Order: sequence, then C-alpha cells, then structure tokens
Amino acid sequence: MKTTFLIIVGTFAPCVSAFVSCNNAVNHLPALLVPRSGRTSSLNMGGANGEASTLDGKKKTVENVKTLLDDSTFVFSIPGNALTVAQVESLRRTVPETSTIQVVKNTLMKRATDGTEYEEAMPSLLKGSNMWFFIQDDLKGTVKALDEFKNEYEKTETHNILGGVVDGTLYDDKGMKAISKLPSKLELITKIAGAIKAVPTKVAVVLNQPSTKLVRAIKLATEEVGKDDSATE
Repeated sequence: MKTTFLIIVGTFAPCVSAFVSCNNAVNHLPALLVPRSGRTSSLNMGGANGEASTLDGKKKTVENVKTLLDDSTFVFSIPGNALTVAQVESLRRTVPETSTIQVVKNTLMKRATDGTEYEEAMPSLLKGSNMWFFIQDDLKGTVKALDEFKNEYEKTETHNILGGVVDGTLYDDKGMKAISKLPSKLELITKIAGAIKAVPTKVAVVLNQPSTKLVRAIKLATEEVGKDDSATE
C-alpha cells in the first residue's frame, strides 16, 4: 500500500519587507510553509483553514482515517504539539513504509472509530493534540524509529506513546513497547521456514551416522516404547 503522510498546516507569516506590500506577499506564499528552526507548528489535521475545515473536507478526512484503521494492525499516538514541520518530516522519513503518520483532530478521530473495534478503547486517548501512527505490521520498526527520533531531538520526556490499541484493547506506553518486542509476522515465517528446511538435514545426519550409533538409537527408542506400553496395561 502506498504510504501516505497527510499534514495540513495553518501558517500565518507577517510581512517583513518594507518594499513589498502585505497583500502581495500573501499572494506569493507557498501552499505549505516550513517554520524556521525552533518554531513549532500545531499541525492540526482539518484545522481552521482550507478545505479541511469544510464539511466535505472533514468527511474526506474521516473516510481516509477509516481506511487507515482498516489496514492497520496497530495504532498509537504521541503528543502532536511542540514539533516543527521539519522534525515531523524527519520522523516520517524514518518509519517503515507500511506505517503512516497523521495528525487528526479528536472529533474526526471519534467519528472514524465509531462502530469499529477501536470505539471502546479510543475515548481515553482523544484529549489534547494527537499525532497518530497507523501501522500495518512493523510495530518494532516504528517504535524504534520513534525512539531514535526522541533521542535526536531531545523529546524523550515529552513525546512518549500516549496509548495504543491492538485488537480492540488499550495499552499504555510500556504495553506498546512490550508488544513491539514480540516477533513480527515476517520473523515468525522466517523461523518456521528455517525449521522446516532443517528437518531433512537433521534426518540425513542421523542416517549417515555409523551403524552402531543408529542401532543404539533404535534400541533406545524401542525400549522407551516398551515402557510406555507396560505403563498402559
């Protein structure tokens, strides 16, 4: 699935040039202004400006979030405030391709989760500003990317996981990290495939043993079977 990262930012810039009128400056502003280093953006999805603030815009946001929820195995959030656009872009580039980051207003997230497995677990998380992580399969890689991001930008005390939902159950930061340490689906498949591949090899090793060892092994196995039969009589 093509990973999307949607952030709608309402940014207002003052006119600082004495030679350019304010109206002319506004007319030449780009669609997305990246704040200078140190400035932060509220990163409000569906904020007060633009198409996202309209009824149709909100409906599109809700439908998009529903699609993300349907495709996700894990969902969690971190505080969405006190982050620059540049920092968010940095985080977006480091998470696995199958993970999507999106800032969603609480009212729209509630609408998207109504009638889903997330409905009962989600309300306690719908407070303040939230940046949501929608994860298809690689929770471990996503949590690792988040931890590295927090260390790099000194956010270890302020941007921990607020909570997450897995199979309709709510988990805190420690719970989500514990789950992230479990083997992923790909890791399990790899281990199983490796074990299956090893079976013929092990059989060949036994058959290639000297006859005395093979006879001894058969004898021991026969004795064990005899013991089991005696115990059941």
